[in-house]
Amino acid sequence: MFVVCLKFSDNKDKAGQFMEGHKEWLERGFDDGVFLLSGSLQPGPGGGIVAHNTSLPDLQSRVNDDPFVAEKVVTAEILEIAPSKADARLNFLLA
Repeated sequence: MFVVCLKFSDNKDKAGQFMEGHKEWLERGFDDGVFLLSGSLQPGPGGGIVAHNTSLPDLQSRVNDDPFVAEKVVTAEILEIAPSKADARLNFLLA
């Protein structure tokens, strides 16, 4: 399981130009069953994604395809988590 942190860079002002492509990229991640959750980091420095059902190299490639990453609107950091305990509703993440 992974947490992807997308933090705005100095090119943040270009976000509007690439927002539609970024939204489509997010939708593909959900459609492919890789993204579980996405949203804004608070109080607004960027966004975050929880991902699973993928390998680190595949996720790195997917993240690099995000127009925000490709156009340097954000910088991406991928954190890998090896879950060992979960709420019963999230036991599927332990597989």
